[in-house]
Amino acid sequence: MSTQFRSTEELEASLGQQVRAARLAADIDQISLARQSNVSVGALKSLEAGRGSTLRSLVRVVRALDLEDWLDSLYEVSPASPLALARAAADEKLPRRASNRRSDRGQPAERS
Repeated sequence: MSTQFRSTEELEASLGQQVRAARLAADIDQISLARQSNVSVGALKSLEAGRGSTLRSLVRVVRALDLEDWLDSLYEVSPASPLALARAAADEKLPRRASNRRSDRGQPAERS
């Protein structure tokens, strides 16, 4: 199912199921994981149930499960464009801003 058609509640439930599955795969009970991640048991239960949680609680739980790579995989930055790679390979200096073209007298160029 495409995520663009899923509601916030559905996405929260999916994240919660993934956290719960990871906890069970690691054979850790909720109380122990809550202690290890420094969150309340209620916060962990809410997270796993998809009833909402803070980003801080999610990150703490994921780190306690040693799954920080999972957070990185939520959105992967795409590599540079082929044109940018070609320019870099040719040792061209990439522009940092638009040029400020002026005529010879220091006046702004006329627009056509």
